[in-house]
Amino acid sequence: MTRIDAPPRTSRWAALAVLCGGALMIVIDQTIVSVALPFIKTDLGFSDSGLAWVVNAYVTPFGGLLLLVGRLGDLFGRKRMFISGMAVFTAASLACGLATAAPALIAARFFQGIGGAMSSAVVLGMLVPLFPLAADRAKAIGVFSFVQAAGGSLGSLLGGVFTQALSWHWIFLINLPIGVTTVALAFRLLDADQARGGDRSADLLGGLLVTTGLMAAVYTLVSTADHGFASGHTVVFGAAAVGLLIAFGVREANTAEPLLPLRMFRSRTVSVANLTQALLIAGMFAFLFFGALFLQESLQYDALHTGLGMIPVAVAIGAVSLGLSARLNTRFGERPILLAGLALITLGLALLGRAPIDSTFGVDLLPAMLLIGVGFGAAMPALMALGMSGATDQDAGLAAGLFSTSQQIGGALGLAVLAALAATRTDKLSAAGEAQIAALTGGYHLAFAVAASLALASLLIAAVMLPRNISSVSSQP
Repeated sequence: MTRIDAPPRTSRWAALAVLCGGALMIVIDQTIVSVALPFIKTDLGFSDSGLAWVVNAYVTPFGGLLLLVGRLGDLFGRKRMFISGMAVFTAASLACGLATAAPALIAARFFQGIGGAMSSAVVLGMLVPLFPLAADRAKAIGVFSFVQAAGGSLGSLLGGVFTQALSWHWIFLINLPIGVTTVALAFRLLDADQARGGDRSADLLGGLLVTTGLMAAVYTLVSTADHGFASGHTVVFGAAAVGLLIAFGVREANTAEPLLPLRMFRSRTVSVANLTQALLIAGMFAFLFFGALFLQESLQYDALHTGLGMIPVAVAIGAVSLGLSARLNTRFGERPILLAGLALITLGLALLGRAPIDSTFGVDLLPAMLLIGVGFGAAMPALMALGMSGATDQDAGLAAGLFSTSQQIGGALGLAVLAALAATRTDKLSAAGEAQIAALTGGYHLAFAVAASLALASLLIAAVMLPRNISSVSSQP
């Protein structure tokens, strides 16, 4: 691999700040909407089923495009892709904030998803080459993983603040000054990376197959809440998604310039890291979603206090990922730190599954949230390092896109399955004569229990399948 001289230390950390700022805006947007959904429904006249598309219209292109735009960033320049994505995302945020009708908001959210995918897919691929030294890279990954992980909790808080103090429009309009500033600083502080394949085929057919296949898969998952897992709609679109992805695999195995070189999956570490992350994020997405609902519906918190209730998770994530994870990973290696973090997450989710309907926050919820936060703060930097292990400078954007894709697919799958299970449990309890709050709480308990099972599965897979003598990604650029 050709080694590229790292930029000066000060400019490297300034560049990291720009990348994290863009990533934070996109991560926050995935959760800031959840607290505002009831207000959006009333203001724009959404139906119950239509309201889900405020979220789904964003998730579908986001999850479907990550792999393609990650590779295009490798071929034509990651800085160019990042800035273009930020510009699209910011413009779409303005359209969301100005929307006065349901179709306009859904369309704008779709373009937000496109812009979010363009930027998110290349951030990690830009970060890794910036920090060739082991200690610096471990710190940078810790900072970035904190932004990724804590952004969800911060989004819930900001959603409550803006919705309650101003209006739901401001959850989107706040992106304008952040986006414009990020684009301006990115032009100035990010080095123009060399386009590594502008004269090569971008494998447009492969890109079409994987993008449509992933978008069909995400659409199938997120629409199960309306149609059910056994419906003809789900079977047809699910079969189409599987067929497209199989065709993509065949294409990549037989083309001279594949979009996704299958050699990447020869690394057991990379494959296991992506699978582990998909299961973990499935559980964590459910925690963020049902945690907020549990505070609002079961404990009767308002929007602001719901957001404040999720802050301990972000604080715990930050304390570990910013202060400890780099030192722990450097001293003990990523594997044992990952396993310890997954164990803590599993325990925290299991405790939430037993939280009583008259829970006291400090006694019944705070310990579980701190376990989840500490565990996630330890697990995510280790997973990011393992997921990027072995990636060459030429393939860093693709590896980052693959890592982000497994994250989004895992989150969509987990949320779809757990939402269906929770709703079914709530309906059964209601039919049996339980009060509404008790029935809702029973559904949330089941969701937390299944989320704990997913975290446990990720722990077992990592413990059994990850090599014991993994060499840290930080040791070699």
